Amino acid sequence: MTPTEKLRAMSEEHSAHNYHPLPIVLADGEGAWVTDVEGRRYLDMLAAYSAVNFGHRNPRLTEAVRRQLDRVTLVSRAFDHDQFGPFVTELAELCGKDMVLPMNSGAEAVETALKTARKWGYEVRGVPADRANIITFEGNFHGRTTTIISFSTDPDARDSYGPYTPGFRTVPYGDADALKAAMDDDTVAVLIEPIQGEAGVNVPPSGFLRTVRELCTANGSLLIADEIQSGLGRTGTTFAVEHEGVVPDVYVLGKALGGGIMPVSAVVADAGVLGVFKPGQHGSTFGGNPVACAIGREVVAMLRTGEFQERSRTLGAHLHERLGGLPGDVVREVRGRGLWAGVELHGKARPVSERLMGLGVLAKETHDTTLRLAPPLVIERTDLDWALDQLEIALKG
Repeated sequence: MTPTEKLRAMSEEHSAHNYHPLPIVLADGEGAWVTDVEGRRYLDMLAAYSAVNFGHRNPRLTEAVRRQLDRVTLVSRAFDHDQFGPFVTELAELCGKDMVLPMNSGAEAVETALKTARKWGYEVRGVPADRANIITFEGNFHGRTTTIISFSTDPDARDSYGPYTPGFRTVPYGDADALKAAMDDDTVAVLIEPIQGEAGVNVPPSGFLRTVRELCTANGSLLIADEIQSGLGRTGTTFAVEHEGVVPDVYVLGKALGGGIMPVSAVVADAGVLGVFKPGQHGSTFGGNPVACAIGREVVAMLRTGEFQERSRTLGAHLHERLGGLPGDVVREVRGRGLWAGVELHGKARPVSERLMGLGVLAKETHDTTLRLAPPLVIERTDLDWALDQLEIALKG
């Protein structure tokens, strides 16, 4: 057996089959490139679903980790540490908000935002006990916890996990009339992805996010923007909501906040919202740990320069121009913003991702017929063009 075959056999035998990875075993990475256990190099066009926005082993981020590993790695929230205060202050400033509640995974941050909205609804807005509802959208992907999959419309994510958590209303993505009709006096929040990633990089109709903001304001409901995949430079702005000049009440952040090194997530809002929590009412042993805060601080510092947002805007425009020239008999539609695209095919996307792998490019299908592209923001234009050349070859079959 080859090294790849041996390691994949171990995974197949001893790992739950909750993923369907491409037949590759990676061992090294730098920038936008990764290398497998047999020394073959590949251009990463997925970036771990936006978690590796700043590239594999980004020198600034890995150095921040090394410095912190030589000092202290975990004290829990029973004590403060010297990275915590600066991290929450700097992230709050980046978001234009007052407070940060650090967690670990993206799903954990979404759960925290849901709890925040309900607690705020009861204690601040005055919604009667146990009547709060939160509106979500068809095609959503916010994680895989029991509560989150309760409002999923994806059978793979939802089926066979009931009974489901009540308190959610789901309406079509992009349908402002349906959203307005679903809102009532007990609606404490609207949870939305500014661009739906897992659903196929679905961009809402122009003006929709502004309308959602207006409806939330008029109804006295919180607007929660899940920017876990779309935020931190991916779409050409720090946050995807900026494309429509929208400011949510709550940001939910993750993935790239951990620099592709470890899970780091956060809920960011003003004191009138996050201030509802008192000691003992919510927490996480590892949330806001020293290493996570050191990474998060460096991520915030890198975003402050605007370099990565500009790269995403410039290279993203080139990406979409080239994708727009793909043959219409193979490609049904191209969606996305910045360095993020969903290429909707007339046929299955899995064979295309497998052929791309054979050509030295790593991408992944989603929802059967969409190829998702999201390279690290550090990718060079020549490498991007090379990857798109390989895509043209792969689409020919």
